[in-house]
Amino acid sequence: MPKVLISDKLSPAAVQIFRDRGIDTDVKVGLPPDELKAIIGEYDGLAIRSNTKVTADVLAAAKNLKVVGRAGIGVDNVDVPAATQRGVVVMNTPFGNSITTAEHAIALMFAIARDIPQANASTHAGKWEKSKFMGVELTGKTLGIIGCGNIGAVVADRALGLKMKVLAYDPFLSAERARELSIEKVELDALLARSDFITLHTPLTEATRNIIDAKAIAKMKKGVRIINCARGGLVVEEDLKAAIESGRVAGAALDVFKVEPAKENGLFGMDKVVCTPHLGASTAEAQENVALQVSEQMADYLLTGAVTNAINMPSVSAEDAPKLRPYMKLAGQLGSFAGQLTEHAISGVVVEYFGHVAGLNTKPLTAILLEGLLKPMNEAVNMVNAPVVAKERNIKVSEVTSEGDRDYHTLIRLTVTTEAHSRSVAGTLFGGDKPRIVEIKGIPIEAELGEHMLYVTNQDKPGFIGSLGTLLGRHGVNIATFHLGRTMSGGDAILLTQVDQPLTEAIIAEVRGLPQVVQAKALRF
Repeated sequence: MPKVLISDKLSPAAVQIFRDRGIDTDVKVGLPPDELKAIIGEYDGLAIRSNTKVTADVLAAAKNLKVVGRAGIGVDNVDVPAATQRGVVVMNTPFGNSITTAEHAIALMFAIARDIPQANASTHAGKWEKSKFMGVELTGKTLGIIGCGNIGAVVADRALGLKMKVLAYDPFLSAERARELSIEKVELDALLARSDFITLHTPLTEATRNIIDAKAIAKMKKGVRIINCARGGLVVEEDLKAAIESGRVAGAALDVFKVEPAKENGLFGMDKVVCTPHLGASTAEAQENVALQVSEQMADYLLTGAVTNAINMPSVSAEDAPKLRPYMKLAGQLGSFAGQLTEHAISGVVVEYFGHVAGLNTKPLTAILLEGLLKPMNEAVNMVNAPVVAKERNIKVSEVTSEGDRDYHTLIRLTVTTEAHSRSVAGTLFGGDKPRIVEIKGIPIEAELGEHMLYVTNQDKPGFIGSLGTLLGRHGVNIATFHLGRTMSGGDAILLTQVDQPLTEAIIAEVRGLPQVVQAKALRF
């Protein structure tokens, strides 16, 4: 009989699901790390929320652990790479908190529009400062939404009901989806300049970190109000404080902070700032939903092997797994490659399978390819929910299979269509299990992908390779592999090189400044 430990507070109904299905279940909430490590070896499953930290040390002690289930979206408190290395499946419940978080953002918007927390405190203190708390209406105001996925779309719907005009900045939001939501898709600078209220609903990635800083605030309307119920780190808190003190920003409401638990923060105590302790998902309905979902998912896995909403494991049957394993790595690399290079809203994806792979179960391959493609825009995407996320964003996904390919025994080609262009990348397996990129934008190239890669498109002219090598050498960047391809002599060319350390944005900017360069980007795999 499987045995599960619930180490954070979950609904009693979730506990009962485990027990009704014959799973021995212990509830031990608030265990110190040492106590958790001391007992975790007894359990097959661990059900958590955000308090329990599933570190590499905990996982090392978890000799029998098969699955960690997170009742909620974020898995920041789980060392996913360590879990993967030890063969522990990590599951979450990615869609259970959308409405609750969106409603909290709307509530905070009302709060800063009418100074409700401050007026409440003043009145409780026996004051009657009616003239002090002059607010603004939401009706007719412009709301700018940064990140229009599941939560952002719910916020947009609620704001339209309040008769607000809604703008959205999201590079992966298609024009068709924006029309469905009855909102206007704009670039970030336009959103900053036109919005009376700005709310953030984007994951924290390298592209979104510090997206609201002093430069961004300088582009905003004077008197703008800012709400962040997404992730700490999206807003530079020191810059926001300075903008409120100067009067540039009229108010802010924050549910998340760069450092949590936030016991101290420079924004605390400011009259124009409303703060809540990461309550976005804290409603009875949301907690019930995610708790029931995670218990069902974990029970299914422990009893039948079925995998749902796994962060680090594909949904593949035991029969298909050995055949698909090398192709999964190839598909993931192709998707990640295209996703990191895509800068516009995706409208269509075509996946072509040629040769040997065409005869296999390609659905899991397409799912893991979509995961890699969509991950840069949504950190909660996994191979299970990636097709759903693509559908929600009106991305048309097509599969094509063919028995043979002229040049390769087996080949996968991914073509991504955006509002700007269509581009493709193709790969094969060498030696039966070694993924290789063999074509980019129709240009033949053979490359193995490593952890740190530099991708460059350039004009094929003498001296470019020497200039690039000199630039990298000047910064102490060691080149591990070097791969070239071109359309013709003097035409368009591609360079894909593996380096031994991460490339800074400053180095990439210098590469872009070389005379022959059209595009340069650092990639990670």
